[in-house]
Amino acid sequence: MMLMNNLTNKRILLGVTGGIAAYKSAELVRRLREQGAEVRVVMTRGACEFITPLTMQALSGREVHTELLDHVAESGQGGGMGHIELARWSDVVLIAPGSANFIARLAHGLADDLLSTLCLATTAPVVIAPAMNQQMWINIATQENIATLVQREIKIVGPAEGSQACGEIGPGRMLEPEQLILEASQIFSTGLLADLKIVVTAGPTREAIDPVRYITNHSSGRMGYAVARAAAEAGANVTLISGPVNIEPPHQVRHISVDTAEQMRDVVMSDIIESDIFVAAAAVADYRCADVAEQKIKKKSEDLSLLLRKNPDILAEVASLPRAPFTVGFAAETENLLDNARAKLQTKKLDMIAANQVGEGLGFNVDENELQVFWQAGNQDQKDQTRENQIIKHQTLERAPKEKLARQLIKVIANHYYEKKSAQNNTTQVH
Repeated sequence: MMLMNNLTNKRILLGVTGGIAAYKSAELVRRLREQGAEVRVVMTRGACEFITPLTMQALSGREVHTELLDHVAESGQGGGMGHIELARWSDVVLIAPGSANFIARLAHGLADDLLSTLCLATTAPVVIAPAMNQQMWINIATQENIATLVQREIKIVGPAEGSQACGEIGPGRMLEPEQLILEASQIFSTGLLADLKIVVTAGPTREAIDPVRYITNHSSGRMGYAVARAAAEAGANVTLISGPVNIEPPHQVRHISVDTAEQMRDVVMSDIIESDIFVAAAAVADYRCADVAEQKIKKKSEDLSLLLRKNPDILAEVASLPRAPFTVGFAAETENLLDNARAKLQTKKLDMIAANQVGEGLGFNVDENELQVFWQAGNQDQKDQTRENQIIKHQTLERAPKEKLARQLIKVIANHYYEKKSAQNNTTQVH
């Protein structure tokens, strides 16, 4: 069965409730991890009667959570995490199997165990794969509970029909692991940017000093790669132009490697034509050596002077094109984050900028980040707008894993891209 390769680095919280179909959950964990997902398992007390937490721990490679009031986890000792932290960790909560009892409790908003509490506490999508006796499934009480959950935008997948453990035949079988993986994959395929062409830059650049030395920065490229992957999952045709990094490029994007700022500029400008959106997440070196030594510079004196020359400003050049794409910049700042981001948005005439604080434990070479996103409101086509009459709006994307943060950013970009297109179309119709 062909599966979409977009579970890489996704954080799947698998909830297992009491039912004979719990034995399929073990295979589901294994298959999810094969697809590149990170899996944590939460089991109800009923689930532990059908399959042991030790089995799920061995397959997931992670501690299995079973109790709401786990004093070790709540205190943060021993590497555990509290129930709220676990809820925040998830990209998607997949409950398989979902028993009739659990569905009823969730429909009525109960939070009397760990799994039901997580479902109320998470902002991630919740997917339930029901599994129960066929008569229990068709019972009006169950159907009303299902309708309530669907109304709350909880996704119900299945059940399938067939022979059941009780000997009866009918609807109520949990979907097979392959089908559930496909359903989980489709959660991330939003179609928000379907058929649009997007260029993303990522990583650092290297500016040679001599054949063995260069000037660079601490950028790992993780955020840019996450943005490229999120854009592809949103249906875009993505070109990722990357400086030197140690990251495997997403399979669904066109990947071009470069070293220097000038190389990146040349590739961007040759590829930007007909692009709809440009996201400049790369940490491009501001300066390069005016003269690169042909041979390794020897250590002869106490001081060494290097003459640096300014590199091309790729972001500003793209934004100033006569038919510029929707242009999104990044600003990594060590101080005055908000003021510097607003200034960069205005001086470079960007549509949007995503700013983050960098420093010890922040920004570079970490798994999580926080973004302050700014954009210009009003008529962006008026070239004579001054700084004073431009309206700058702002949204905070709270600290989260970079993969999750990138998906949130893509949603923000998509919303404002379509707003701008709509405004342009209305202006054209008026004239």
